[in-house]
Amino acid sequence: MSRSWRVACAVSALTAALFATGTPAPASAEEVAFKPKAAGDINIRLRGIGVVPTERGDIKTAGGTDTTLNVRLGNAYVPEVDASYFLTPNIALELIAATTKHDVDASNGLDMGSVWLLPPTLTLQYHPLPKAQFSPYVGVGVNYTIFYNEKKGALRSISYEDGFGFALQAGIDYAIAGPWSLNLDVKKLWLNTDVKVNGGALKADVDINPWMFGVGLGYRF
Repeated sequence: MSRSWRVACAVSALTAALFATGTPAPASAEEVAFKPKAAGDINIRLRGIGVVPTERGDIKTAGGTDTTLNVRLGNAYVPEVDASYFLTPNIALELIAATTKHDVDASNGLDMGSVWLLPPTLTLQYHPLPKAQFSPYVGVGVNYTIFYNEKKGALRSISYEDGFGFALQAGIDYAIAGPWSLNLDVKKLWLNTDVKVNGGALKADVDINPWMFGVGLGYRF
């Protein structure tokens, strides 16, 4: 065997060895399928939500007389956008933004028009299984509800007071592929507002306390 042939064989063997050691082993099917939750991740979701108020409150006259008319708000169904930031694989902050329109009436059938609610809500979440394909979470947080674009209906005037409230949350992410996931989420908000009707001739301290049910698609990067 010539010297040049021996050199060529040695170079080929060395190249093959370097290629073998420098090439990472193929990822498992589970690693390829989805991306586990990790510190520093940002998750953006688009959800469809149903907002179901469980309101309670009596209308009173300015003098304090209870007219025994309960205020009622209708349900609403809207799109919602939220963003989460993972402080650790198990702990995340989520901010949701959605606005809903609700028809308002009294228990005697009085048309009290409608109102829009904007309740941005910030929750602190715990994710016990951040690396699992089915990854549940629970959360607790605070919201500030803004009432706007009121319509007076059959009344002369109506106004709502903005205010802070609290929130509880539970949900689950199902990893589809890579950074994509499906999401199911439920929240309970405690919202209270003082309602003034006809310039304060009638008043109501209303606990709206809606349930929010959501389903959506998330992308984490």
